[in-house]
Amino acid sequence: MQGYNYETTPYDHQRVALEDSWSAEYYALFMEMGTGKTKVAIDTMAVLYEAGKLNSVLIIAPKGVYDNWVKGEIPIHLPTRILRKVCRWTPSKTKRFEEELTDFIVDREPSLKIFVMNVEAFSSPRGTEAATAFLYQNPANMVIVDESTTIKNRKAARTKNIMALQKRSKYRRILTGSPITKSPMDLFSQCAFLADKSLGFNSYYAFQSRYANIQQRTMGHRSFQQITGYRRLDELAEKLDTFSNRVLKIDCLDLPAKVYIRRDVELTPEQDRLYRQMKKLALAKLESGELATTASVLTQIMRLQQICCGHLMPDEGEIQLVKSNRLNELLDVAEELQGKAIIWATYTHDIQQIATTLRDRFGPDSVATYYGATPQDERQQIVEDFQDPDNPLRFFVGQPKTGGYGITLTAANTVIYYSNSYDLEIRLQSEDRAHRIGQTNKVTYIDLVSPGTIDEKILQALRDKVDIAGQVLREDVQSWLR
Repeated sequence: MQGYNYETTPYDHQRVALEDSWSAEYYALFMEMGTGKTKVAIDTMAVLYEAGKLNSVLIIAPKGVYDNWVKGEIPIHLPTRILRKVCRWTPSKTKRFEEELTDFIVDREPSLKIFVMNVEAFSSPRGTEAATAFLYQNPANMVIVDESTTIKNRKAARTKNIMALQKRSKYRRILTGSPITKSPMDLFSQCAFLADKSLGFNSYYAFQSRYANIQQRTMGHRSFQQITGYRRLDELAEKLDTFSNRVLKIDCLDLPAKVYIRRDVELTPEQDRLYRQMKKLALAKLESGELATTASVLTQIMRLQQICCGHLMPDEGEIQLVKSNRLNELLDVAEELQGKAIIWATYTHDIQQIATTLRDRFGPDSVATYYGATPQDERQQIVEDFQDPDNPLRFFVGQPKTGGYGITLTAANTVIYYSNSYDLEIRLQSEDRAHRIGQTNKVTYIDLVSPGTIDEKILQALRDKVDIAGQVLREDVQSWLR
């Protein structure tokens, strides 16, 4: 890469990552959120293209991120001297897109061809076949999996379909700031995509046997094997070091501090009564063995959390509204703020209610929502408007599982959690939308918490870096409900 001219000036840690990895057949950029791993990946494709080693790149990213590659990252970081053709995957099947895609795949004119797909596309044959055709027709290629924990579940159809691309790829990269979200076992599928024996094993069970302690457990009438601990992690770390680069923000960036504040919201008498009833029912189900799966236990936790937020969503029927103080507390916080703020809420009902209330108080142009129902073609514009200091958009109200990945929201120096996900990765990702390269102000995180409820337990677990979804079937499962 001698003589490579960057389009945007790299930080020292980005330059080191590129120099260490650009020529490798496979590599993992385990760079913490906000340290610029996307730029390193883009410079990697540019270096290899100018060296005559590749002419095509397939980028696979979560739904909330892949648009940002097309509209944000590639135009900024890919050198303008490189002729490029970019195709963005469209989930809806139209004759026009199918024709454009076919022309793009078979195009032979000199250029760097970049095909950007969302990971969800690989849950269907259509997306998988398009990616396979692209790689087959363009063998001098690279496959990049952004936020690679999306393929940590080896049993998922999309993981299997993405894994199959390995055989048709010349170069492979995975990108994530948190490769381990629940346990070291998360690493297997991610690293197996890079190379069959990158960690020394073709078999997941052989990998698990080497690095995990397993015991037989019983819950109710159900018997299952449970990982009780891990071993030989130093050995595992040494293997990772041979094909990965780990970067932490604290080691390479002079970012302002994070400040955490808790705002208590007392339950109303109606909430308290319903909460106690639901908790009693959940514990009875647990003790009877009815709650024998992670999903069933998490459903009960979710319902307790919904009550704290002021509603209850039954399996069937309409949402039941519960008188709550939470929205008024949010308004009080909003009145105290200076500048722009992000508000994260887990449930669609809450997002809609928050947005309506804030618009009534601060004006119709002051709020934008970013969640599953937000059209894909509007999302990037919302981010740009929020980042624009002259735009009246002041409140970004989003769902962390949708907006918590890949986008930059450094215009905010306050982040409010109306409710928390019990998934540690989602919390960490959503925090770092504001706390990343470009942030010049201290970032304050405010959690709305109802004392003595599941709110407290979820927040404490997240602060302790515990993923509830990953540990909920351990012996202390009842503590999440009590």
